[in-house]
Parts: sequence; structure tokens; C-alpha cells
Amino acid sequence: MSTQGGLPIPDAPGADVLDADVVVIGAGVVGLAVASALAVRGRDVLVLERHDAIGTETSSRNSEVIHAGIYYPEGSLKARWCVEGKALLYDFCARHGVPHRRIGKVIVAVAADEEPVLAGYARAARANGAGELQPLDGAQVRRLEPAVHAVAGLWSESTGIIDSHAYMLALQGRLEAHGGALAFGAPVLRGAGDGSGVTLDVGGAAPMRVRARWVVNSAGLSAPDIARAIGTPLAPPLPVASYAVGHYYTYSGRGPFNHLVYPLAVAGGLGVHVTLDLGGGARVGPDVRWQATPDYRFDDSQREAFEAAILRYFPGLDRTRLQPGYTGIRPKINAAGEPAADFMLVPPAALGAPLVHLLGIESPGLTSSLAIARAVAAQVHDGCPHRASPGCACLRLPAPACACPAGRRRANGDANRGTRLLAGCRAA
Repeated sequence: MSTQGGLPIPDAPGADVLDADVVVIGAGVVGLAVASALAVRGRDVLVLERHDAIGTETSSRNSEVIHAGIYYPEGSLKARWCVEGKALLYDFCARHGVPHRRIGKVIVAVAADEEPVLAGYARAARANGAGELQPLDGAQVRRLEPAVHAVAGLWSESTGIIDSHAYMLALQGRLEAHGGALAFGAPVLRGAGDGSGVTLDVGGAAPMRVRARWVVNSAGLSAPDIARAIGTPLAPPLPVASYAVGHYYTYSGRGPFNHLVYPLAVAGGLGVHVTLDLGGGARVGPDVRWQATPDYRFDDSQREAFEAAILRYFPGLDRTRLQPGYTGIRPKINAAGEPAADFMLVPPAALGAPLVHLLGIESPGLTSSLAIARAVAAQVHDGCPHRASPGCACLRLPAPACACPAGRRRANGDANRGTRLLAGCRAA
């Protein structure tokens, strides 16, 4: 049994030890965005992915929508990163040839008592910097979408669709072009960190131990469990993972829609909505069903409820054209019946180690991915690992601590500590 930062790490007989600069856990869309952003900034990046390919979970099982930033509370990370990420994503797609289309979205009210909710969405979009949503009456909705029943609506011009797999491949290419690498079949089992780095035990066919200067946990559905499995000097409260599965049905043949069509949002999701792929094919979903553990099996038993949700705004639904498609699981950090949680970035200062946890990165995670990458890149820096924040773990190390005022106060007169200003400290 070895220890790191006073925390036990079971020995891994026969495992190789690999030194790394930055390790990113998870090769979904957010993990790849973070990894490529750090590689572009000159870091040596290794991505550990437990599956045998990129983006096999949430990143490839979603609506592939570029969201505008409408539904999220003002000032929340979801609101800020969605609006910032939308602009970054459109620019990235244009520069890197990622297929996408700024197709627009109609949000519909099917009864008069739903109209105040539309007004609330318009206020939220304005507050979040997502732009003005154009109010529509029933006739204007029908001109945009003749097959849709509504008494009122909102038009979101900046909503779009994207080929999510092509986007992930572009991120992977940028990562590898800047010297980054991916290891597949490499699940992170446990770890421990201190102020100088993080040690990870990695399983799979070729087990290894990795000692990294920085680690970013972007493991999606598994991120809360991995956060608990990596011991740190400080132990902030961490949320428990919850799983909400959504079912998507395809609508065979060419659908009668020109744009994305959304009803009002529901608890846990944005309602059973119509999205289009880049070829013009329509799909509807997802619903919201809570699970104890992730399970991707398609359950057609609630088809009638699903159809009823669509019929409210699409009365011409041909049930025979509705075919089971796929499921996706939202990585929630709130339980069923609880208010929707915001994205969570647990920074190094809260952990006492050069480690960042990204938790609850559900929708609008794809849209927000490049903004999240920027936020993480701002945390990953050289010098005093925690910018002399309260609880700075570098002051627990035998090496000299930062000589900033906070560092000197905590050095307690130790002649070997608090004696030099570390490069990059922002508290000097």
C-alpha cells in the first residue's frame, strides 16, 4: 500500500507508472473540447477513455441541437456557458468544416394558459444575452410550420443543429495535431491528489498508474463517482449522480417540418420535441424517465404517453411512421422531483489539489463545450497550484510554498516554506 498526500492508494502489481502533464478523464464532447483547448495552449495532454471510441455515451445520444440559451436561470453557468459556447461553436464549425445549420426553432403554446410561460422564456433569453425571441401568434406559427397547432409561439433564430460526431472528430484531430493522445479501454479506478499532482490507477487490459501534474474529470455519467474515488486533502461536498433516460423515436419518410419545434419544457427536460437532422429527417423526443443505474435499452411500453405529448402540437401525427430510435441518458446531479441543478465546476482551490471536476454536464453541454473548455483552461496553470486560495494545499508540501501574503501567513515560520514567489501566483 502506497500513499499520496497522506491518502492510501492500493498497489497495482505489474502496473506501469506513467508521468503526465495533464490527464483528461472522458472522451466525450466536453472532455475532447477541454483536452484540445489545453493542447493548443501548449500542455501535453492524455485523454483516458473507458470505452473503445470517442463519444459513445451522452455525446452521441442527444438531439444534436445548438441551443440559444433560453431556459436557464440568469447568471447560472448553464446560461453563461450556453450563450458563450453557442458563438464559439458556430465559429468553430465554420472554420473546421463541421456540418451544421442555423435552422431556427419555434417554441409553441397550445393553449392560452401556456402563453405566460412563453413570455417568461422571452425575458430569460433577454437576461441571458441570448438575443430577442420573436413573438408569434397562431397564424404566424402556421406560416412557419403548417403542420403545427399552436395559439402562440416564439421564434429563436440562433438555434441550430450539428453533426455531433463530426464535431468530436474535429476536436480529436485538433488535440492530436497539437501532440495530445487518447488511451481507449482505460477506466479510472481510483486516485489521490495533493498540491503537486494527482495519481490515478487505471484499469483495462493494460493496467497502469499515472502521475499527472493536472487532472480534469470530465467523465459525464461517471463523473460524480470518479470524483469520490479520487481522494484529496480537502473534501468539499460532492453531488450524487442521478440518471434520466430519454427515448427518441424517428419519423419515417420526410417529416412535415421546416424548423425545430418545441413545446413548453417539463421537469427534467425540454419536452418531447421535434428535431431535424442535416438530411432533413425528423425525430421526436426525448421523454424523461428516471433510473437507478444507466440502462440504454429502449422501452416502448410508454408509447401512448409519448404519442399524446406529440399530438398536442402535431395533430396530424401518423402513428405508423413513428419508429423506436435510440435512448440517451442525462448525467443529472439532482434527483427526481428536485429543482434542476446547474452545471458544477469544482475548482482546484476547493480540493487542495491540481484537479478539476465537471459534474452534471447535461444539456446544454454540447453547445457549452468550448466555453467549458475555456473555463477549465483558466484553472490549469503553472506556479502556485491554487493561487493562494484558502486551503491552498501547496502549503502542506515539503517543497517551498508560495511567498505570497497568504502563503507566508500559513508557513508558520518554517524556514523552508513561504520563501519564494511561485510563478503564476495571482495573489502576490
